[in-house]
Amino acid sequence: MNVYGRRDRKALDQLVEEYTTTNNINRRQFLQRATAAGLSFSAASALLAACGGGSSSSGVSAGSAPPKVTSIDALTEWSGEELDSFNAINAAFTKKTGIKVNVESTRDLPAVLTTRVKGNNPPDIAGMPSVPTFQQLASEGKLVQLDNILNMSQYRQDYAQTWIDFSSVNGHVYAVLPKANSKGTIWYSPKQFQANGYTVPQTWDDMIALSNRIASQGKYPWSMGLESAASSGWPGADWIDQIYLSLNGIDMAKQWVAHKIPWTHPSVKQAFQMFGQIANGKHYINGAPQAILATNFQDSSYLPFDNPPKAYMIYLGDFATGFIASQFPNAQAGTDYNFFPFPVINPQYKGQITGGADIMVAMKDNDGTRQFMQFMASAEGQSIWPKRGGATSVNKSVPLSVYPDPVTKAVAQQLTQATAVTVGEDDLMPQVMENAYWKGVLAYVQNPSQLDSILSSLESTAQQAYSS
Repeated sequence: MNVYGRRDRKALDQLVEEYTTTNNINRRQFLQRATAAGLSFSAASALLAACGGGSSSSGVSAGSAPPKVTSIDALTEWSGEELDSFNAINAAFTKKTGIKVNVESTRDLPAVLTTRVKGNNPPDIAGMPSVPTFQQLASEGKLVQLDNILNMSQYRQDYAQTWIDFSSVNGHVYAVLPKANSKGTIWYSPKQFQANGYTVPQTWDDMIALSNRIASQGKYPWSMGLESAASSGWPGADWIDQIYLSLNGIDMAKQWVAHKIPWTHPSVKQAFQMFGQIANGKHYINGAPQAILATNFQDSSYLPFDNPPKAYMIYLGDFATGFIASQFPNAQAGTDYNFFPFPVINPQYKGQITGGADIMVAMKDNDGTRQFMQFMASAEGQSIWPKRGGATSVNKSVPLSVYPDPVTKAVAQQLTQATAVTVGEDDLMPQVMENAYWKGVLAYVQNPSQLDSILSSLESTAQQAYSS
């Protein structure tokens, strides 16, 4: 592309080659090197545009005329009811735009996404396996900046600053959030509680007392499943994350995430041990510990709602509503199934809950990805999944009336009215640390007597993960 014949052609040709072929540089670096080679800023910008780039400061950003497409590819780890709901959004998007969404679902999203990025063959759009992976890819210029694609004035009206920050890296928006979830929810059957004379616990001690009462009657108070393919262990980490927050508050939780509190700290050990009161409780979970390790988290959500019930409580994020409603289509929300808030441990931090949001990004800039990101961020697109159940939107323009029943509406209110909401601590840790944490949870459930050794091993991993 020798359009500047009197300039340093070799330097410019090498620059264009690096930018268009190897993707070793971002747009800011391109402009800096082009002007250093003798081009004016306007000429450098023109050359960048000719290469398919735009004028944003970093990352993959929008050119003025993106390629037209008839379909886009999406990579996600959703399956079952979650995939059905995502495809419902895709169907509405296709009806609106005529652009088809081809979905590839994998249970090992980290490995598949890493392989495709390294092979310079990313999907058009992708879910992110973790917050750190999202932040890393954005920092490396692998994601499309959305600042010039979304209507930022409307976007700021629709989303609280907390969620804008969650979607941003270095001051630029790179993600939309298809759904968010409260993880301050324990699921139960009000009908069964009433029939057995059980009272919803308000505090942790109340909950342990209720669990012991149920167990003493020869029943199993809890259901728990930690199996989730390559991500096995995360449901237990969610338990520990919420316990830690309820014990110590957001400030200490942030210190733990940042490794300013070591894994061998008494506060971390206490959170594991309190989780162990449930996971390793006498006659608490049928077949424990092996059943806990072998049971898929979605399957575990069914047990309290079988007839007769095989358990009476399960801790799981609000996405459980989708699992339960699908498995038991005749069950009545609020009567046959409901949730109670995670019980108070330290009254000082009452109402503080962990939560999370699924992250979706564009990895290629074309007309299809632009329109998809716009649709997914809009109240129109955001209303589809909550209406089906199993998800909560953090778009403030989505009315509570879209939620199909009083349970999902109550979850949305919990998420918006909590005294504080923080993303689960494991989701904010470096990927290698999060993976080690999940494995540590599995090891602890298998052999709780090894807790000190497990925490020491996690601390060793943390020292390496955070130093790098």
